[in-house]
Amino acid sequence: MLDIDPGTGSNPAVAEWETAGLRAPDMDAVRAWRLQRLRSQLQADDMAGIVLFDPLNIRYALDATNMQVWSTHNAVRYAFVATEGPVILFDLARCEHLTAHLPLIDEVRDATGWFFFQNGPREAEATGRWAAEIAALVRLHGRGSLRIALDKCEGPGLAALQRGGLEATASMRFTELARYRKHPEEVVAMRRAMHSTEQAMLEMWQALKPGITENQLWSRLHAGNIARGGEWLETRLLSSGPRTNPWFGECSHRVIEAGDLVCFDTDLIGPYGYASDISRSWVTPGREPTPQQQSLHGLACEALAHNLSILEPGLTFREFAERSYQLPDRFIPNRYADIAHGLGLSTEYPMIHYIQDWDAYGYDGVIENGVVMCLEMYVGEPGGHEGVKLENQVYIAGGGAELLDTFGMGLVPDECSVNKRSSGSRPPLEGLWVVELGCVYTIAGSSFDGSRGP
Repeated sequence: MLDIDPGTGSNPAVAEWETAGLRAPDMDAVRAWRLQRLRSQLQADDMAGIVLFDPLNIRYALDATNMQVWSTHNAVRYAFVATEGPVILFDLARCEHLTAHLPLIDEVRDATGWFFFQNGPREAEATGRWAAEIAALVRLHGRGSLRIALDKCEGPGLAALQRGGLEATASMRFTELARYRKHPEEVVAMRRAMHSTEQAMLEMWQALKPGITENQLWSRLHAGNIARGGEWLETRLLSSGPRTNPWFGECSHRVIEAGDLVCFDTDLIGPYGYASDISRSWVTPGREPTPQQQSLHGLACEALAHNLSILEPGLTFREFAERSYQLPDRFIPNRYADIAHGLGLSTEYPMIHYIQDWDAYGYDGVIENGVVMCLEMYVGEPGGHEGVKLENQVYIAGGGAELLDTFGMGLVPDECSVNKRSSGSRPPLEGLWVVELGCVYTIAGSSFDGSRGP
């Protein structure tokens, strides 16, 4: 893990966090909780252990990182976590120093990569060596069980384990369910990550002037995240003007003009490896928001506020979908992919679909205490000139929902209040408000006071 606070004052986020009253998380408590959460899932299925290839799952269990983005598409490192036994990291050769500070790793070995880039025509030979080493560990530490889980595994590796006598199951279920609930100290880390994201967003807004390109504007978010100890951006979701409808256009070299809507989704991995995933839509300085921009934005705010007001522990995914805000019919064809999803080290379980999509894609479950979720909303009709994308990040605990993002929701951020965090307190839901040419929408308690109907 990157050294977030080297004690030299060189990370600007440290002073920003202190000013905001955001203390450092207890990462030892976080690491112990995450490993136990994973082992609990393995115990429930009587698994001997799990082999982790996904860099985010390795980080979840061990907090060990090494070339995270590159290793998502090159299986150069993996980990063996015994349900009751050792935690062994298989890393690139001569990289032991990267994880020497981590207390939960019992052993570090050189990884046996068995993908074609590394082995060429000797791929099958390497796969056999890898499978034999894993099988030996399962027999040694599996308490008599030969059932081994893997988060991700290509067919040749799975087949080699099975030929070696193991009952191998490749599924993300174990890690996704483990990652669903958060330790309170994880949320402490996520608050810091969100604060750094919002500081970078402020730098984006200050840079937004007619003549800047989408890519140039997007680079400000990336630079702000990296400078504060963040790690990478998962997507390139920023678009302007007519490129905002439909959604999912990646940022381009388009020159942004005065009065253009600029919509973006942060989708970044910030400090401590935790994601910050929020969306805002702004009007580029130089022209007032148009009535159409105000209407789209007002509807998106109203929909998000309604969905936030009904979010509570114990609600099933289907119940949430059924009670969620129903967009007018003309906006349904361009609706977002989901109403809400989990968040932690990245986008996580669950994904809650619109009720219109339930029969095709939906699955049920229960919204629990101690989870972090993102509420999504896109409003733009087919053939429309522009669309609005908004998203909030929410912590569900104590019987209710608490916003983790505090950046104003307005079309013009310098007319909005960016809520200030203070030690020991958090902005209440009624602190989320937007200004649209003098029309103030406020979340008051659990209801939304506004003048617009659907």
